[in-house]
Amino acid sequence: MLAQKTRYALRALLYLAEAEAGRSVQVADIAATQRVPRKYLELILLDLKKAGMVASRRGPGGGYILARRPDQISFAEVIRLMDGPLALVPCASLNFYARCADCHDEATCAIRRVMAQVRTEADRILSGTTLADAAAIETLAA
Repeated sequence: MLAQKTRYALRALLYLAEAEAGRSVQVADIAATQRVPRKYLELILLDLKKAGMVASRRGPGGGYILARRPDQISFAEVIRLMDGPLALVPCASLNFYARCADCHDEATCAIRRVMAQVRTEADRILSGTTLADAAAIETLAA
């Protein structure tokens, strides 16, 4: 299940993706339209800025913009940044692998095999879905 922080991050990024190209958006606007607590959103935006997904501008007309094009930011990248691994169990993770403490034989573990398949499919879908793709879906629904 996605953490609330991750959902807020995705909503903020989608809002920026749908904003007029090159126009900065103020935190207050994102918070109000996306129903995200402003202080919490500020922390999320700092994480996204450190990861190179957003940039900030100071002064009049300042705010946040996407640092990369919407078609260059995948859902998988955002989820991994905010939530960690896509895998449901640590032994099935590619980027955050850890052996399960209660595992008797990792090589024959059916749980690990099934969860690795789930991770692979989730990664395929989430890596293949960009902010641009999601923004297009929202535009069609409107």
